Amino acid sequence: MRNVALTVNGMRHELELEPRELLVYVLRDRLRLTGTNVGCDTSSCGACTVLVDGESAKSCTLLGVQVDGSEITTIEGLARNGELHPVQQAFHERHALQCGYCTPGMVMAAVSLIEHGEATSETAIREGLEGNLCRCTGYHNIVAAVQDAATAIGRAS
Repeated sequence: MRNVALTVNGMRHELELEPRELLVYVLRDRLRLTGTNVGCDTSSCGACTVLVDGESAKSCTLLGVQVDGSEITTIEGLARNGELHPVQQAFHERHALQCGYCTPGMVMAAVSLIEHGEATSETAIREGLEGNLCRCTGYHNIVAAVQDAATAIGRAS
């Protein structure tokens, strides 16, 4: 077992973890943050995407001990004072979901894409979201939602 300290959605947590525990299970099972979904367990689908120190990361590819000292943001940490994050709001307005299983990971990847100034065109958004799969939507509304959010945040060109 190893002692790990991480900040998740602004709250510091000190945990005793086995070195083999994946971050996705630390979030879901230890911290009860079930918005981060387990999709494929092979890093192919992106359903488990979170932000680690501001960078988009698939939490099924990281061990909990690897993020010791890091700041993690999950889908639960985006809304502020009862107001949806602009990406969440755009996904709602554009109906950029169907079953919703991929949505938390897709939203987190989109937040990272926008924050890094990489949501500059439809092509750039599609390329930036390549690692997040959706079996339902065809991506059209997702791309439109990311464009809307990028404009709202002021990071679109």
